[in-house]
Amino acid sequence: MTALLLVDIQYDFLPGGALEVKQGDKVIPVANKLVNKFELVVATQDWHPENHGSFASNHANKKPLDVIDLYGLEQILWPDHCVQETNGAQIAKDLNTKPVEAIFRKGMEPEIDTYSGFFDNGHKKDTGLDAYLKSKKVDKVFIVGLAADFCVKETATDAIDLGYQTIVVQDGTYAVQGQEGFDKTKKELREKGVEFKHSDELT
Repeated sequence: MTALLLVDIQYDFLPGGALEVKQGDKVIPVANKLVNKFELVVATQDWHPENHGSFASNHANKKPLDVIDLYGLEQILWPDHCVQETNGAQIAKDLNTKPVEAIFRKGMEPEIDTYSGFFDNGHKKDTGLDAYLKSKKVDKVFIVGLAADFCVKETATDAIDLGYQTIVVQDGTYAVQGQEGFDKTKKELREKGVEFKHSDELT
């Protein structure tokens, strides 16, 4: 079975959000074009507590994009984003979520960040997504969402490491670090065996 993974299409990652991805809103029409083409659609949702360790505001004399050691892992510090129960954490209303069968929340542990839809950044705890997909006999995943150079990248990396044929929909994702970040991510993922396809090839 083939699944479509919608990664973190939330207000805080859209233009005007706390951690906006420029042009990030353009992933929504791409996702909406694709959701009814797949047998299975699932989504991930960043869902941070206020005291999350990735927030620069929780570290004295630190600012967003500073890099620290967070319990043994290198951590980029971010503006407060996707705080539980806030509007910024909500999945965008313009996204057609009717076909979404399950939503996997991540980033809830204050001491570790979780970019991937499958595991936290230390691979100490899984989100349940892999077991869910395997229970549905999924062997191939397509990925749409935000941001290309962080959560999409790590989700794709884990997916291919877990044995899924993995395709990123290249017009369905944008990078925090712009085109340069996207090009670097694309190169790294292709080296791991991840494929890239345009949504027009899938419809």
